[in-house]
Amino acid sequence: MKVLVVGASRGTGAAAVTALVRDGHEVTAFARTAAPTSENVRAVTGDVFDPDALGKAMIGQEAVVVILGISDNPFGVRLFGRARTPLDVRSEGTRRVIEAMGANGIRRIVVQTTYGLGDTFGRLSLPLKLFFRAVLAPQLADSEAQEAVVRGSDLDWTIIRPVSLTDGTPDADSAPAHVDVHDRIEGLQVTRGQVGRVHADALRHDDWIGATVSVSG
Repeated sequence: MKVLVVGASRGTGAAAVTALVRDGHEVTAFARTAAPTSENVRAVTGDVFDPDALGKAMIGQEAVVVILGISDNPFGVRLFGRARTPLDVRSEGTRRVIEAMGANGIRRIVVQTTYGLGDTFGRLSLPLKLFFRAVLAPQLADSEAQEAVVRGSDLDWTIIRPVSLTDGTPDADSAPAHVDVHDRIEGLQVTRGQVGRVHADALRHDDWIGATVSVSG
């Protein structure tokens, strides 16, 4: 399958690219600082807010994986506002991706948000609840809006909600993540490599279409 990964330059985005390539997909990595990671990856430098760049990257694709976020320090964002990335990058960026998909006849989309949205907030530990409310409120509001954009589309969507992300060792990254479509988790941390694997798995799971998948370690 030809798959476009939007937000592919680092972290979970890069891990998703690696997992997709291992599964034999033809991957286009779209990011503001895109760089090819293997001969099976086409790197496209562009901004999700640039309709021309995004539209060109969509041509010929069969599925899209969206992993958008703000890399700035969250305390700095809360105190002083975003430094480089628009605060609505998740919701508005995803809306633009969906528009470009419609223009190109692409239906399958996998979008990463975060565990702790909606009803899952009540399942967080008290320290995480306090951190979410005190520090991450703007980002979480944008993620809530992002999920609404996805659910309001007529696409074949899957939402991936990982718990707190960590950088793992190769052994940790290769361990299967716990996935659940009923909000259940088995821990409050998961590696970016594990989540990248789940993004690739989502393209094989037609039963995940229209589902929100919680991912934990």
